[in-house]
Amino acid sequence: MRDAAQLSSRIPVNLFRTMKKYKNDLILFGALLMVFFAVIIWNLFTAKPGGFVEVKVDGELITAFPLSNNIEYEINGINNGKNILIVRDGEAWIESASCPDGLCVNMGHIRNTGASVICLPNKVVIEIVGDATDDASVDIEVGQ
Repeated sequence: MRDAAQLSSRIPVNLFRTMKKYKNDLILFGALLMVFFAVIIWNLFTAKPGGFVEVKVDGELITAFPLSNNIEYEINGINNGKNILIVRDGEAWIESASCPDGLCVNMGHIRNTGASVICLPNKVVIEIVGDATDDASVDIEVGQ
């Protein structure tokens, strides 16, 4: 039968030295984790619902739709690429795309101002913008 002295001798003595070695790494990891969760919580409480969805192809604004309408729109990207935009119930998403990877289809539904869906192969950007009456959209006021 083993006694307590034999069991305690099996615990490595350098375990505490190893923990001291990584103490700063653990503090840094904890701080980064707290910042990450703070940003997530900030975004949850400050997100504003958008008013319009803008469609851009190769950086050029093609059209914009109000999120209040239910629309299905075919976007002609570069090199004959096609994306199908769906706007329904205050959300917008890409239903289907001719690009080989299909990442834009998997990006999901967007509804808040500043959110976007991007299809790189077709150079299509779908972005949610605020209402025309939204004060956040005003960059500068002149001559008050």
